[in-house]
Amino acid sequence: MDKDLEKRTLRKVSWRIVPFIMLLYFIAYIDRVNIGFASLTMKTDLGFTASILGFGAGIFFWGYFLFEVPSNIILHKVGARMWIARVMVTWGIISAAMAFVTGPTSFYVVRFLLGAAEAGFFPGIILYLSYWFPARHRAGVVALFMAAAPISTALGSPLSAALLEMNGVMGLRGWQWMFVLEAVPALILGVVVFFYMTDKPEKAKWLKDDERAWLVNVMNTETANRATGGKHGIISGLANPRVLALSLIYFGTSAGLYTLGIWAPQIIKQLGVASMTVGLLNAIPPVISVIAMVFWSRHSDRTGERTWHVVLACVAATIGLVIAALASSVVGLIAALTLVNIGISCAKPPLWTMPTTFLSGAAAATGIATINSIGNLGGFVGPAMIGWVKDRTGSFSGGLYFVAGLLVLSAVLTLLLARTQKAPITPGNAAVH
Repeated sequence: MDKDLEKRTLRKVSWRIVPFIMLLYFIAYIDRVNIGFASLTMKTDLGFTASILGFGAGIFFWGYFLFEVPSNIILHKVGARMWIARVMVTWGIISAAMAFVTGPTSFYVVRFLLGAAEAGFFPGIILYLSYWFPARHRAGVVALFMAAAPISTALGSPLSAALLEMNGVMGLRGWQWMFVLEAVPALILGVVVFFYMTDKPEKAKWLKDDERAWLVNVMNTETANRATGGKHGIISGLANPRVLALSLIYFGTSAGLYTLGIWAPQIIKQLGVASMTVGLLNAIPPVISVIAMVFWSRHSDRTGERTWHVVLACVAATIGLVIAALASSVVGLIAALTLVNIGISCAKPPLWTMPTTFLSGAAAATGIATINSIGNLGGFVGPAMIGWVKDRTGSFSGGLYFVAGLLVLSAVLTLLLARTQKAPITPGNAAVH
């Protein structure tokens, strides 16, 4: 009976929550990386160098870094429904403001403010999922949520390329239309979030009484177990050595992810293809990576193994970046970028199951936000370094090698974390072994 109840409850929770948060992340990721497509024409209109583009694209993550932890603490206190709604409306307004930047200074300021506005969204959703899904099911759910990022690249690439063709309509450039129109869904969904999301299982009137009672009992038991052997205070979430190690591991994967999101269109375009063709080619790698990520994460959940699922994925992404740096044909480059996409996408879900196995309460809120805020600085370092190297060498290769090195470091740190972890291996904490 319990198995039937578990299956029925989790199916209902999954259908209620997962497609919706995927849609939210889909919009968030488009607004975060559409600068990669805007730069195809924006750089000429505003006279931006590769260094300016790389720095401005990456400074988003400094806003993210500074406001991530306080944002997630507020979410833990006031609830996801109210806070995620605030996040989305704010970032929608600022994302639209990108259409009106006039030079490097306004570009840097608006990108920084966009990061500050969006701070708390991703770690907030990771924390939110820990309220609704038992640990043994979480990697698969996180994978589905994170699949929205490559899906947004796959669908958003041709869309963004098409919007660039609106050049001159009502006196605006194509890249200005792209920023405005792609910001509208965030504003609309911010309102929807307020009325649709449910903060905790206890408030889920859309569950039957037995389903709600089962889920509340399971999640409370997990929380109690974590509180017994883990940490649950704010300082514990900030200062835990495992949190800092996971932050550095995530740093490398974020450098890889945003190198793809921001620079892949220009890396493809340098081989002499048209902007619309760039949009179509850039959609291929993420489609394949979504399939790989779902299967990889389900395998991680089924086996209870996390470490090698992160390590092998980082190694695959490293190899792909090296091949991309050497590629001289469109086919070879797309194949290499596909391998990078697969590696980056597959590394993240098992990695994100780790913090909630040893943190609970306020410590989980701050720990997850700390990992995401420090780790996402890789999203500044990777793109900025590629722009800097491109301006000085005329090639993307040196920057790609640098990001590959960061992913090697992520793989090594994951192995070291597993070796130094002394907690006993149980179904509840297998994620860190």
